[in-house]
Amino acid sequence: MKAETFLPEDYKPVENEPFMNERQTEYFRRKLLNWKSELMEDSRDTVAGMKDQTRNIPDVADRASEETDRALELRTRDRQRKLVSKIDAALRRIDEGEYGYCEITGEPISLKRLDARPIAVMSLEAQERHERGEKVHRKD
Repeated sequence: MKAETFLPEDYKPVENEPFMNERQTEYFRRKLLNWKSELMEDSRDTVAGMKDQTRNIPDVADRASEETDRALELRTRDRQRKLVSKIDAALRRIDEGEYGYCEITGEPISLKRLDARPIAVMSLEAQERHERGEKVHRKD
């Protein structure tokens, strides 16, 4: 097991240092782990809240409103569950030394993009080409 990389609390990756050096890798690992932890905590809170809210509501309109709220909450949790699996995939890429590189071109993904979207797997240019291709092939 390797020694933990020292990372100042105010550290932000910058373009003029070697790409995906130990500090950058540790920065993104911590960012992903913190994000995952927040999502998991939200999920636990939702489950606990739903268990507490299970009750019989006699008014039809109130019941319908609560069911709509619950359905929205479940959709949000499902999106978060999918996000957690993307975070896990990004953490695996860090462990494998592949994090931060576009899966299409192999080029580095900009630090600015990774900081804004740490689960990104494509450079901005490759993502835009991908989305343009989806529009062309999509049937409405």
